[in-house]
Amino acid sequence: MTDWDERFRSGDYPQDPEPAPLLKRYVEALPSGRALDVAAGTGRNAVFLAEAGYDVEALDQSREGLRITRERARDRGVADRLDCLQVDVGSHDFTRDRYDLITVSFFRAVDRLPDIVEALADDGVLFYEHHLRSTDEYEAGPSGDRYRFGANELLHAALDLTVLAFDAKTERRDDGRTAMRTQLVARNSTGQAQSYPEVGLDGR
Repeated sequence: MTDWDERFRSGDYPQDPEPAPLLKRYVEALPSGRALDVAAGTGRNAVFLAEAGYDVEALDQSREGLRITRERARDRGVADRLDCLQVDVGSHDFTRDRYDLITVSFFRAVDRLPDIVEALADDGVLFYEHHLRSTDEYEAGPSGDRYRFGANELLHAALDLTVLAFDAKTERRDDGRTAMRTQLVARNSTGQAQSYPEVGLDGR
């Protein structure tokens, strides 16, 4: 099992990572209020959302990851909008109807997705990105398929929501590594006629 405390402490994982590009593109069109970042790591999305004005709860099992997240939030002047909770996501008791935005990046929580969705307030939005299984060669992410999504697995798991954006593609990262990545933005709403956010469509 990966020792995330050691990975975060050693710098093997970025300690000041950029937020997810798709989340950045959508954030101004998303409902404001309370956000939850599941498996926050070193605060990739959590600190960004606090800077964007959200009151954020950041969940992670790693004490070291959350320490770095708190430090980054203090450095950026948003510590008062960020609450870090050390929990096991697999057994965490998600509060129903609580969050206007929930983000999950690179953590396979599909078995908890029904509970995560129930934690969304009406019209709340889920942002999810993760690694995919693939027959192509890749360097980034888990080495085996156990912790990756299968084709359309994430999409099927979110079909009770209104899917606003979904893709699955090969991605060349800044460090030159190839990743197989899927991402989704979906809203807790129903109805054949709905409103849709106006956002850029650069395909990233």
